[in-house]
Amino acid sequence: MILLQSHSRFLLQTLLNRVQNLEKAVELDYHWVEFDDVRYHILVSMKNPNVLLLSVSLPIPPPEAVFIGGLPFGAIEALKAAYGVVVQILDPPRDGFNLTLKLNLGKLPLDEEHRYALLVKIASVREVVLGAPLRVVLKHLSSRTVIPGIDGLLALVHRSKESFFLVPQPDKVTVVFPMRFKDSIDIAFATSFLQEFVEARHTAGLNNAPPCLWSPNPPLELKEAPAEALSANAGFVSFVIFPRHVEGKKLDRTVWNLSTFHAYVSYHVKCSEGFMHTRMRRRVESMIQALDRAKPGVEEKKKSPNSRSFKRLSLKEARANSIS
Repeated sequence: MILLQSHSRFLLQTLLNRVQNLEKAVELDYHWVEFDDVRYHILVSMKNPNVLLLSVSLPIPPPEAVFIGGLPFGAIEALKAAYGVVVQILDPPRDGFNLTLKLNLGKLPLDEEHRYALLVKIASVREVVLGAPLRVVLKHLSSRTVIPGIDGLLALVHRSKESFFLVPQPDKVTVVFPMRFKDSIDIAFATSFLQEFVEARHTAGLNNAPPCLWSPNPPLELKEAPAEALSANAGFVSFVIFPRHVEGKKLDRTVWNLSTFHAYVSYHVKCSEGFMHTRMRRRVESMIQALDRAKPGVEEKKKSPNSRSFKRLSLKEARANSIS
């Protein structure tokens, strides 16, 4: 299984190229989209080449998700803690975006290792912003507490107009994903994949992994969820996160894996579909070759001196044959 990287590879490469060529006054204006409909925009002007503006557009939140000022709750605090004085949050952001960061490249650490680590963190802005609410909940879990004011079900956005749900408790956090797919083939692949995914939890070496359940019907934890949020054509996946899963450095990995779980499943569904199509094409080709070999008289025609074989002639050879 392949896990998605927390940083944007294109964003990281752009930042590295810009840092390595600060003496050159260049203009950058890049737009691109990554999984789950997260859009980015980088802008660098000729007048101020040391300043880079990074804008991020997040998926459209469903009504049940909590957004404050266009961002998930806890995002501003997470950004300040992650980037410090190197990055300034512009208010309001550029038109059409939820967030705009002003990066002063001249304030980056002089130490190469520290500078690279900070650039990787900036390239992971998606994780910092969208994973902020989940990080807050899991941090409280590590201390066996619950966020004050959060009672019952909590909805977090992870795709456009779609959310997944948390049920925080002092000793555990239950995470429920309604799995939706548009294509009927994707639904069939995803359903099979998720059932195998749950069974893999029982294999040796995964005893400490979070308990995982799949059900075609909404679990009891979603009894307070709005009806439109429960229309999942590929069922519901539930994870139970315990304090041992968020200890120390495990917290970052757990936040990222949970916040990108649907994209992870979608990626492997498409890979499985592509693999099946490749196997089918190879099988058909081998059957056609076998049928051709089985035709009567094929070998005799090949051995016959009168049999003609056609080849592509060059223009010069064609003219010579026509003259003769």
